[in-house]
Amino acid sequence: MEERVFFNKGNVSVSNSRFIVDGQTYVISNVTSVKSGEIAGSYSGAMILLIIALCFFAGGAFMKLLGAALLMLAIYVLTKVKSTYTVILNTSAGENKALSSQDKTHVESIVTALNDAIVSRG
Repeated sequence: MEERVFFNKGNVSVSNSRFIVDGQTYVISNVTSVKSGEIAGSYSGAMILLIIALCFFAGGAFMKLLGAALLMLAIYVLTKVKSTYTVILNTSAGENKALSSQDKTHVESIVTALNDAIVSRG
């Protein structure tokens, strides 16, 4: 059977026989299922900054200025928090997080290609 490529972008390749990511090769015939996962970004650093900024507002003029600067920094950090999306392979050996990315559409494309590769093998 000729190898058919379902996805090939950057360091990721999915064919009907192999899934290659970052130099690691997974044999499609050993993959029983595939799914995507999401790891939510952490807001704890931004929240700590926010609490400290609010405490500074209780002080004098200089402290309020410092509080305003910390508040702006906290808001900036909040806007930069992103979730991480993962490709999770199930094999006879168990579950394996094969790839992580902050690009949800990239991960979804890879999961779709892996599902197509699993179906194509019959």
